[in-house]
Amino acid sequence: MTSAELLTDAFDRIQEAVHGAVEGLGGPRLAERPAEGANSIAWLVWHLTRIQDDHVAGVAGTAQVWTRDGWADRFGLPFDASDTGYGHGPDEVAAVRVDSADLLTGYHDAVHDSTVQYVAGLTDADLPRIVDRAWDPPVTLAVRLVSVVSDDLQHAGQAAYVRGLLRGV
Repeated sequence: MTSAELLTDAFDRIQEAVHGAVEGLGGPRLAERPAEGANSIAWLVWHLTRIQDDHVAGVAGTAQVWTRDGWADRFGLPFDASDTGYGHGPDEVAAVRVDSADLLTGYHDAVHDSTVQYVAGLTDADLPRIVDRAWDPPVTLAVRLVSVVSDDLQHAGQAAYVRGLLRGV
């Protein structure tokens, strides 16, 4: 298995987890929060997808799917188009509302397609490339992609957990 195949498999698993977390849920259930101040399924899936979109576009040197393909307009959220959800508090989490799971999975699938297209072209020689010098040690492409996979899987798992907490789901 190549590095590109391994990364593709990891991102495929994220996509599968996202679909499982939102399947069959309508807008009210997606926005429901199990406790005051907790994250909703809609926010978790939107956020993990925004992070993947932002970080992969950054290392690939491409435009984000969010703005390039009009997803920001379709979601109509009260945030700047560059917002990824990092640092959001309860009020911002509550503002992430969608009519159906289709909007979340549509955006996620578009980001997934863009991501796997990018990682499919990577070789082992690409992975040590420094992509962020703001950290000590500087962040390599490999570390950035593993970070995205880790963050996304955690948030997808949280969304699945929230789904399990909701009554009658």
